Amino acid sequence: MSPPSTRTRLRRIGLTLMAALALPAALLTTTAPAHASTAPSAARPAAAAPHLSAPVKRACAAPTRAGRMACLSLVRTDVTARKGIQPNLAPSGFGPSDLQSAYALSSSSAGSGQTVAIVDAYDDPNAESDLGTYRSQYGLSACTTANGCFKKVNENGGSSLPTADSGWAEEESLDLDMVSAVCPNCHILLVEASQPSTDDLGTAVNTAVSLGAKYVSNSYGGSEDSSDTSTDTTYFNHPGVAITVSSGDSGYGVEYPAASQYVTAVGGTSLSRASNTRGWSESAWSGAGSGCSSYDPKPSWQKDSGCSRRSVADVSAVADPNTGLAVYDTYGTGGWLVVGGTSASSPIIAGVYALAGPPASGAYPASYPYAHTGNLNDVTSGSNGSCSPSYLCTAGSGYDGPTGLGTPNGTTAFGSGSTGGNTVTVTNPGSQTGTVGTAVSLQIQATDSASGQTLTYSATGLPAGLSINASTGLISGTPTTAGTSNVTVTAKDSTSASGSASFTWTVNAVGGGCSSPGNKVSNGGFESGTTPWTTTSGVVSANGSGETAHSGTYFAWLDGYGTTHTDSATQSVTIPSGCKASLSFYLHIDTSESGSTVYDKLTVKIGSTTLATYSNANAASGYVNKTFDVSSYAGQTVTLSFSGTEDSALQTSFVLDDVAINAS
Repeated sequence: MSPPSTRTRLRRIGLTLMAALALPAALLTTTAPAHASTAPSAARPAAAAPHLSAPVKRACAAPTRAGRMACLSLVRTDVTARKGIQPNLAPSGFGPSDLQSAYALSSSSAGSGQTVAIVDAYDDPNAESDLGTYRSQYGLSACTTANGCFKKVNENGGSSLPTADSGWAEEESLDLDMVSAVCPNCHILLVEASQPSTDDLGTAVNTAVSLGAKYVSNSYGGSEDSSDTSTDTTYFNHPGVAITVSSGDSGYGVEYPAASQYVTAVGGTSLSRASNTRGWSESAWSGAGSGCSSYDPKPSWQKDSGCSRRSVADVSAVADPNTGLAVYDTYGTGGWLVVGGTSASSPIIAGVYALAGPPASGAYPASYPYAHTGNLNDVTSGSNGSCSPSYLCTAGSGYDGPTGLGTPNGTTAFGSGSTGGNTVTVTNPGSQTGTVGTAVSLQIQATDSASGQTLTYSATGLPAGLSINASTGLISGTPTTAGTSNVTVTAKDSTSASGSASFTWTVNAVGGGCSSPGNKVSNGGFESGTTPWTTTSGVVSANGSGETAHSGTYFAWLDGYGTTHTDSATQSVTIPSGCKASLSFYLHIDTSESGSTVYDKLTVKIGSTTLATYSNANAASGYVNKTFDVSSYAGQTVTLSFSGTEDSALQTSFVLDDVAINAS
């Protein structure tokens, strides 16, 4: 085989940042969104963007490169910022009593002891004092650092705060005020990322969870990317935590992280008073993001048939700036504002989750509304564009893209049980092992927050030959087949509140020996070309092409083009039963990027598990040996995957050689 031609290295071209301007309604109606992706199964509308009868400005400029995010708040420019306000009267914007009435919330009696985290970028120096003014205006109790209700930290949980930014300060004021309006008894944790990058904001999400928040609101978004499923695992896969994300403000089209399979994607509505039993009416807001993800898999609880991947959104709340919210901010502006955008709906829904009580351990709260659709206000009119299938952009009976399943009607749809009150906790027994032909017995332990409840147990993924007693939770039997199984056990009480725990169960062959030791990766040095690897074009390279092999003549060279690009190399590998197995490879990273900001990434996966992620920040001279224990995959055939993604400028090369999975 002949070596491929030397790759072209491109220098970064200077990027002109978009200013956050006050845009007239006509311009917003015809400007295509800068950060919405086109879903593969739904055509992009020719003209779909928010119709605004009132002029607005975007608080944050749209992203100018991959891996960057923008906040999703829209500020009315026809309502002059002022020191005084007439609560609940137009054009002052809706306040706490309006939201509590519209969504039938028991805000005065629920939420105590719960902490809602707000994740944003940059610092708002006036966040605490502005929050105080908002709460005082509406007669809400003080929420301060001194009384333990409010806390502000950086993305790593420290007290050294990032640079201040007026646009993001308006976003932070909106988020803090909306949580206060919906759940005034909640504590609030504000986590400020150093910059609006996927990794910095994701790190802030992890910090919020590590500091104990069970509800995390994210009012930002950017373009989808082929690495999103890896990002999901790194930053958003937090069972037992309700993570809400704004769906977007540019009409039909999908943004990330709203597309994450682990979050509650929150769409937007127009909210108006009405002379009906509810006292309110809602329609889909034309600016709400929606559609079919290009990359993220469909969660098991989503059942719509027109999108094979993740559908956006799940639920919704008021977001239309024409029917906007009262917000107080003095760092970006001079006082009271009227603000909209799905930046408002995400913290509203996070607050509703908090009113419903802690999510069940091990559960994904995004699934809760799907189990309680009768406890939501179904929004059946309005659209955010034209698309096929039409339900992804047009509101109708049942599920639709712009409003999801609907808006809150009380808190039942956002709690783990039909009463929204009980919490079932299953103790994770940890990884289990056994041997074919040898009987096993494992007692599952679970508790219920309510006294007098009887629990019913179930399990999925048990090794062949094992079963669980529905009444006692005892798993017993004799394994019949070697291999590793992913087991999930669930306990449910009489109110349908449930909790789950997941673990692996490895069954070894008789005698426990490795049935077939040795290296299970074929052509790990790439000396025989691509076979049996599946690669993108030009990945297998030779000495003299600009990089050098660790050993031999050939190697795998992912990316290095200095432009938006994705390379991959995958191989199906069978790991014998009863074996210990170790993945090893040599990796060399060189880059034209500088600093520690992540622009280009390499993701290493086995099966659906991400083993590691490397980036331009890990660049070093020479090869570095990487090893991982993959024994849990014994008895399985899995796909070994290396995937490199590169942004629009400055090259990063990920060079692989001598890949092996040694079984012993």
